Amino acid sequence: MKLRRKGRPAGRRSSLRWWLLSLAGAGAVTAAAALLAVALHASSASASSGAPYRLAKPRESEELRWEQEFAPPQLASPQARKLDGANDGAAKKRLWLPAPSRRFVPCATPSPEYRRPGASRGYLLVHTNGGLNQMRAGISDMVAVARILNATLIIPELDKKSFWLDTSNFSDVFDEEHFIRSLANDVKVEKKLPKELAKAPKSVRHFKSWSGVDYYQDEISPLWEHRQVIRAAKSDSRLANNLLPPEIQKLRCRAFFQALRFAPPIEALGNLLVERMKSFGPYIALHLRYEKDMLAFSGCTYGLSQTESEELSMIRQNTTYWKVKEIDPLEQRSHGHCPLTPKEVGIFLSALGYPSSTPVYIAAGEIYGGESHMVDLQSRFPILMNKEKLASAEELRPFSQYASQMAALDYIVSVESDVFIPSYSGNMARAVAGHRRFHGHKKTVSPDRKALVRLFDKVDSGLLDEGERLSQRITEIHRKRQGSPRKRKGPVSGTKGSDRFRSEEAFYENPLPDCLCQSTGDSIVSI
Repeated sequence: MKLRRKGRPAGRRSSLRWWLLSLAGAGAVTAAAALLAVALHASSASASSGAPYRLAKPRESEELRWEQEFAPPQLASPQARKLDGANDGAAKKRLWLPAPSRRFVPCATPSPEYRRPGASRGYLLVHTNGGLNQMRAGISDMVAVARILNATLIIPELDKKSFWLDTSNFSDVFDEEHFIRSLANDVKVEKKLPKELAKAPKSVRHFKSWSGVDYYQDEISPLWEHRQVIRAAKSDSRLANNLLPPEIQKLRCRAFFQALRFAPPIEALGNLLVERMKSFGPYIALHLRYEKDMLAFSGCTYGLSQTESEELSMIRQNTTYWKVKEIDPLEQRSHGHCPLTPKEVGIFLSALGYPSSTPVYIAAGEIYGGESHMVDLQSRFPILMNKEKLASAEELRPFSQYASQMAALDYIVSVESDVFIPSYSGNMARAVAGHRRFHGHKKTVSPDRKALVRLFDKVDSGLLDEGERLSQRITEIHRKRQGSPRKRKGPVSGTKGSDRFRSEEAFYENPLPDCLCQSTGDSIVSI
């Protein structure tokens, strides 16, 4: 997922871009618009020339339409520019500096005692469930389970029946050959069952959630005595976060952060989007989880109309596998269980000190309510981009009907961003945060939603004004929430049963200490 950097052309594009911004700020909007379109297409041509996979060339009419619709950045409102003093000197540098890594580096390589897989006892079929990153975590867990069971893993079947109704196969989303090749020393992976077993009876099981090695060895392994094929009906959270053998934990990291590389067409366009985003300068990737499925599932209706709230409630009632139907939206929000609204995100970014000229990439599907809910954020941060703005319709066409493939594009741009900020701690946010930790602890600001909504309510009621006081409070709250190295959090005190496991920090969100070790010059030390 690493880009090919081209220093001098990128530098010239960046300089030109900021010059165009100054023109726009001075009121020369028409001239800036034309020049900006040219600069962005120059950037596109340069980026695609180094891509390992050749993207389809847009038709001339598509390219012209894209240029005509590419609006130049406009000046933000005076209120949003109050904190633009962060543009100068040390304050600006501090906004973009990654968290101190304290010399923590990846250490997921197996130990010298680690052995290649032995003779396979049988075949493990996996039916994944959920969205892209829930499936990625589940697949990585099943790689480890296959190792524990000494089984041959058949390329997993992706979820085609969840909310998104995505018909993508594994090879449409992931680089299948790389997956098989990179795990060759860990587990045997095959694309299909042998023909003679295709219609053979199978042991179908819902593996117990958050299980350890003993469960798989004592309860699942004996199934091989009766069947040659075991089918895992679901893959999410079937392996414990903690207290697993070190070699199994390292294998999970190799699977998640290295083996599950996206398919070449997705990688190529994702890297191109990153290059285009970089042409604006340092950028924030904002995972804005203000989408219909999340709002319906969580029951979060703050700021929505009565009609919108009723629509979301109806979706929740009609989605059979969502167990909780009656939800108090105010209670959800007060406990920090709701994604921040676009307006709240705008206040948050301004309070952290990011100026209105900050480029922001929206990593999300369709925002619920569309532009009507994006007005406040757009007014504060006019350089608001997404994949639909950065790529032409022709470039996006191969992926646009597949939710997982579109989410993979957002994932790439988010991992490579200068700063990543999620509005909600869902599967995507956790996966990107973990990936950024694994690759150098890039700056990841995790909003304290419970504390923030209290401040936002004071702003709404007039008890607190936007400005220096609000900025100081928000900055202080998030001083230690920027992705610096720390051990993975265990269960919340007092929780029991499945709630105890559910309250733990997810393994892939923070792979320390299992897959991150501290370098002390000549040696690497596990903690």
